[in-house]
Amino acid sequence: MAETIFTKILNKEIPAEVLYEDDLALAFKDINPQAPLHFLVIPKKPIATINDITQDDRELVGHLSLVAAKVVAEHGLAEQGYRTVMNCNEFGGQTVYHIHLHVLAGKPLGWPPYTDKIKQHLE
Repeated sequence: MAETIFTKILNKEIPAEVLYEDDLALAFKDINPQAPLHFLVIPKKPIATINDITQDDRELVGHLSLVAAKVVAEHGLAEQGYRTVMNCNEFGGQTVYHIHLHVLAGKPLGWPPYTDKIKQHLE
């Protein structure tokens, strides 16, 4: 897998506002937040897309959701509710090819969550 910006964050080559870290995952604030709390949870193992997840990655991918819930709870927003999103490939809105779970909280979130780029493809 090609090196990504997330590889550089994991290697401490690029700074990030880290909210959680363990042997398997890293959670850090999104640089372009779309909610009062918007962070990413990434595995330390490089996996390009959801399509590249294997049976051996089941526990790792589940761990990403547990990290998301822990961080949201630490911010006192779990009971209000929150959204988790993992995009896959271009039409899914993926821009960094290292799987990552977006976690958004702290405000009511609408549906559908289209971006202008995705709207253009749908028209």
